[in-house]
Amino acid sequence: MAQNSSCRKRPNILITGTPSTGKTTTAASLSEVTELRHINVGDFANEKNLTNGWDDTFDCYYINEDLVCHALENLMKEGGNIIDHHACDFFPERCFDRVVVLQTDNFVLYDRFTKRGYSDQKLASNTECQIFQVFLDEVKENYPEDIVVILRSDSLEDITKNVETLTSWISNWCPVL
Repeated sequence: MAQNSSCRKRPNILITGTPSTGKTTTAASLSEVTELRHINVGDFANEKNLTNGWDDTFDCYYINEDLVCHALENLMKEGGNIIDHHACDFFPERCFDRVVVLQTDNFVLYDRFTKRGYSDQKLASNTECQIFQVFLDEVKENYPEDIVVILRSDSLEDITKNVETLTSWISNWCPVL
């Protein structure tokens, strides 16, 4: 994928976290105000046929991570992307200038899962991921600490504040030379 940020004129941002923490809402809002390209990995994989079948248990497609990385290669080199996905360990470290982990209170998250109609198994699995901070640990294992930021995402006010924080970071970003 991308070589490093010195080749890019605009930063690449990964927004990750447990499902229902507000990744897509945050990424779409940030894209609107910054004119960075928002790529929801699930939608991208489905549109480009980069999946390996359907998972009946979790009611979603299996994403072919290698194909997704290959398909995103030129866009990541160019820069100016907001990547939105719950998993992050398959993206090379060099692709991102900022990695955002959204976290939501467990009670708020449970209500969001219920409103989405998650099956009992999907609800339990995602709740467990949040409680044990699976996605935060994944980020810490795969990306340098200085590019990682953890943001609360319990309400629309939090999302607005997060978009403002990230917009400020983007406006001050310069490529590493």
